[in-house]
Amino acid sequence: MIDSKCPDRKASWQRGLLSPALAMALLLGASACLRRETSATTDPAAETVKVTHRQFSASVTAIGAVKPQVGAEVKVGSRISGRVMRLHANIKDLVRKGQVIAELEKADLEAVVAQSQAEARLAEAKLAALDELFPREVARAETDVARWDATVILARKDLERQQYLMEQKLAMQVSVDQAQEQLAVSEAQLAAARRALDLVRTQHAENLKQARAERDRDRAALNNAQVQLSYAVITAPISGVIGSVSTQEGETVAAGLNAPTFVTIIDLARLQVEAYVDEVDIGKVKVGQRVVFTVDAFPADDFSGKAVAIYPKATIQDNVVKYVVAVEIVTPYEGRLRPEMTASVSLELESRQVLAIPSSAVRREGGKHFVLLSVNGRPEPREVRLGWKDGPWTEVAAGLTEGQEIFLDLPETEKGNK
Repeated sequence: MIDSKCPDRKASWQRGLLSPALAMALLLGASACLRRETSATTDPAAETVKVTHRQFSASVTAIGAVKPQVGAEVKVGSRISGRVMRLHANIKDLVRKGQVIAELEKADLEAVVAQSQAEARLAEAKLAALDELFPREVARAETDVARWDATVILARKDLERQQYLMEQKLAMQVSVDQAQEQLAVSEAQLAAARRALDLVRTQHAENLKQARAERDRDRAALNNAQVQLSYAVITAPISGVIGSVSTQEGETVAAGLNAPTFVTIIDLARLQVEAYVDEVDIGKVKVGQRVVFTVDAFPADDFSGKAVAIYPKATIQDNVVKYVVAVEIVTPYEGRLRPEMTASVSLELESRQVLAIPSSAVRREGGKHFVLLSVNGRPEPREVRLGWKDGPWTEVAAGLTEGQEIFLDLPETEKGNK
C-alpha cells in the first residue's frame, strides 16, 4: 500500500501527457515512498529466533605438540671415560637395537681383564691344590692315630702281664711301674694324634673356605673388568633414527654423575600428541575419548587419535593452569609427523540433545548471563544458566523453554529509548 502523502500518480496520468520534468519528479517521489514503506515493515536489528533442541557434539580445543612416547627417545652416552676411537653413527641414520654406535679405546681395559683372568686362574689352582693335599694330610694323621692306638693296646697288655707276674712273685714292682708309665705315654700320644687329625680337618675346612672366597672374589673382579670392557662398545638401546650427535670421533669423554651423550635416538614410529587443556575444560576430558588434530606442516590433513592419559601434575603457561592430555595417534602418519610439531587438538565429547540458542544472543552483566526474551514483541531481560558450546550455539541449562523467542540484538526503538 502506498503512503497517502504521495501524489496520486493515477490521477496525474489521467489528466494527460505530462512534461518530461514533471514525469521525472513524480518517479523520484514514488521511489522515496516505496523506500519508506519497506523500512516501516522490515527492521533487521530486531531479528528473533526460537529456542529449539539441537544435537550437540561438544568438543574441547587445545594447543599441543607432537612428542615421542615414553621410551621412544633415548640419549645414548658412555658409562666410562676414554677417547672415542670409532663413531659409527650420523644424523638421520637408521639404527637397530643392539647395533654398534661408537667404540672407545680399550687397551687399558683389556689389560685389566687379562690381569683379572690370571688372578682367577691362580685362585682356581690354589683351590685345586688344597683339594689334592687334604686326603694325604688326613691319611697321615689317621695313620698316627692308628699307630698310637695299637701302642696303647700293647702297653695295656704289658701292664696286665707285669701285674700278674708280680702277684705270682715272679716280677718286681718296678716292672709294673714301668709298664704303667709306658701305657700313660702311649695314651697321651694317642690323644695328641687324634687332636692332630681333628686339626687337619678343621684347618682344611678353613683353608678351603678362604680359597673359595678368594676364587669368588677374583671371578667377580674378572666379571667387573669384562663389564668395564663392554662399556667401551656403545650400542643402540632401541631402534630408530639418529636425531642428534653430541660427540665426535677423537674426542675424550669424561664420565661423571651424568653420562656424556653421544647421540640421541628417536623412534619416529612411536609418537604421541601432548595437548595442553585448560583447567576449566579438563573435567570434561576422559581417557578413551576420540581426538582429531592437525599440524601446520599438513594443514589439509586431519589426524585422529584417542586420549590415553591425563597427567596429574599441572603446568602453568602465561599464568594459566593447564593439564597435559596424552593422545595416542591412530592415523598412520608414515613419517609425516616429527617431534615438536605444533598440533591444534580437538577432543570430542559425548553427543547429546540440548536446548540451544545462538551464542551471539547471550549477554553478560554482573557475573550473570541474560537474553532478551520476546514478550508481545517487546524485549524482556531473562537470566539463563548456560552449558556446553558447539560452534555458534550455546546450551541453555535453565531459564528458557522450547519454542520461546529471543532477540538477537536490541531493537532500534529500544536503542533510542536507552
